[in-house]
Amino acid sequence: MARNLYILASTLLLFALISCGMVYVGNSQPGLPGNGSLWKTAAMFLALAGLIVALAGSLTAMFEQVDRRTEERKYQQRRRKPR
Repeated sequence: MARNLYILASTLLLFALISCGMVYVGNSQPGLPGNGSLWKTAAMFLALAGLIVALAGSLTAMFEQVDRRTEERKYQQRRRKPR
């Protein structure tokens, strides 16, 4: 699951970079939406969403690792227990 969140975060950050680039390109190219404040706002929200999703992915990976190690420890304790 963490991998999916990392992919989503990278996609959002890529769109944020594209939106940031549109601030500079939009004014010089005719026919493109040139409202710079709109592109800046979109870039800011996309970057913020990407960072939040990346944080969620890191936390998910960390908790999955804790669960996996706990299960491995329980399994090792059951194997070592004399009958």
